[in-house]
Amino acid sequence: MTEASALFHRLLDHLLESPLLAVVLTLLAYSIGIRVFRRLGSPAWCPPVLVAAVVVAVILWLFSIEYEDYSRGSTWLTWLLGPATVALGVPLYQQFHHIRALWRPILLTLPPAAILAAVYALVLASWLGASPEVMASLAPKSVTTPIAVGITAQIGGSLSLMMGGLLITGVVAILFVDLIAPRLGIRDERIIGLVLGINGHAIGTVRAFEISATAGAFSSLGMGLTGVFTAVWLPIAWQMLGFV
Repeated sequence: MTEASALFHRLLDHLLESPLLAVVLTLLAYSIGIRVFRRLGSPAWCPPVLVAAVVVAVILWLFSIEYEDYSRGSTWLTWLLGPATVALGVPLYQQFHHIRALWRPILLTLPPAAILAAVYALVLASWLGASPEVMASLAPKSVTTPIAVGITAQIGGSLSLMMGGLLITGVVAILFVDLIAPRLGIRDERIIGLVLGINGHAIGTVRAFEISATAGAFSSLGMGLTGVFTAVWLPIAWQMLGFV
């Protein structure tokens, strides 16, 4: 190792001790993601968060930065997801007259949809021979991150694997809704928003707000209720099934 290389790695180790590097890297990656997203014409299959995740992964690999070091530095950014989720109550309040008119169908639809979102992942993972830890990491894949972190820790999953599952689920949910809804003749923004929120959590909600404020409000509702409902039933079901 040359003197310049050793100096670079010492500087890198020093930066990793503070959140500065992780924050700058995250913001830079997301900025690149937005630019790529707009340059490609805002396609549903390539949201900024997906591009940003790839950019971060490549940089970590190129500079031999351990994910644990990056994750430790970006902890406070993850913490900000909680207040950001709570802030979605503003569009919910603005569109409450629409939500109030449909509260019965929403309450009848959301529980089985939230259960199915976890069950089909568990069935597929079990069929492919996944370990209990992997299954616990995939079970809350449709729940918004602040709640999913708590669920994963409670049922014994891996947070890094859970985060990957959340990203993939959000992107796939957006893609499927954009492809299938027009073919099924579904144009009601309330239905589209609710589906995006239940299945695509925060990533789907961002897409819903791109559609309209109404879609965004229903997506926020679906995401919030799915998170609360899953946080209640999934740990109980996990224990009853004997996984913990």
